[in-house]
Amino acid sequence: MAKRVVVVGGGPAGMQTALELKARGLEPVIVERDIELGGKVRGWHKLFPSFTPADDIMRPIAERIKSERIRCFLGQEVRQISSDGVTLRSNERIPGEAVVVATGFTLFDAHRKQEYGYGLYNNVITSVDLERMMNSGKVMLADGSEPRRIAILHCVGSRDEKVGQRHCSKVCCITGVKQAIELKQMFPTADVFNFYMDIRMFGPGYEELYREAQQKYNVHFVRGRISEAAETIDQRIQIKAEDTLTGRPLRMTVDMLILLVGMSPNYENEELAERSSLVLAPNGFFKANDMFLGTVRSNQEGIFYVGAATAPKSLADTLAEASMTASAVAEYVKDKYHTL
Repeated sequence: MAKRVVVVGGGPAGMQTALELKARGLEPVIVERDIELGGKVRGWHKLFPSFTPADDIMRPIAERIKSERIRCFLGQEVRQISSDGVTLRSNERIPGEAVVVATGFTLFDAHRKQEYGYGLYNNVITSVDLERMMNSGKVMLADGSEPRRIAILHCVGSRDEKVGQRHCSKVCCITGVKQAIELKQMFPTADVFNFYMDIRMFGPGYEELYREAQQKYNVHFVRGRISEAAETIDQRIQIKAEDTLTGRPLRMTVDMLILLVGMSPNYENEELAERSSLVLAPNGFFKANDMFLGTVRSNQEGIFYVGAATAPKSLADTLAEASMTASAVAEYVKDKYHTL
């Protein structure tokens, strides 16, 4: 009889890990606090750097979850984790021979950066709001008109000591480049400005896309952070910044300001870690047992990690790590029971 493994989290990391576990002869079950699988990628428009529709990646994974008859507990929140299963908020116990933590991340709440006016000014939106607009096929200003001048601000909620988030979210820069290109494709005559601290292009094809944004689409990149945004009488957004390359202050009025929100650790991490005797890193994400040979293992035997539970990761990195985690779990179960 196949040994059961409990996967906590039903986003891309948890779903792909469950499929990898199934392929290794184990019986995965997914516990997801939302009422459906898919995580943050659900409803996303296109993925960097290839502009592949997100649904083209996630739909086949979801279909395989169904065809493999992987059991899913939806709308259930995990209260405690141990090597032999999980306890839900309802105190129901789901046993297993190992547990995979695939709890992912929380998007930074842009309301916390009050100087940008998110939630106050109609034409200040987040990168997530923009993806949803793109997915609906309608990107427009609050009055229904097309934007002619757009500013994209990088690192909102990342590398920011004022909000207690010093880490880099890793995918914001390439997301900003991707979205700038998409906006230029939609509105060829629009001016698009990306305000950044540093451009960090981590993955394959990222640097090439950054160059394409400048050379083919004439996207403007300004090194400097926006210090303040205010709404004008006609609902445009006036921004103040400093171009740190020239050392000059800069004022600009735009039709739309887009805040690139970063990845934050889940609010529940601290409580879950304390109840489960797991270790958190200083940034609030779960801490891997070893930075080199134990990146998917926790400090507790039989509890494993995958995806952005331990740090910000791209979807490609997350899906690749699922195989690594599943292999580590299979090895653990094999050594424990001399099976498989």
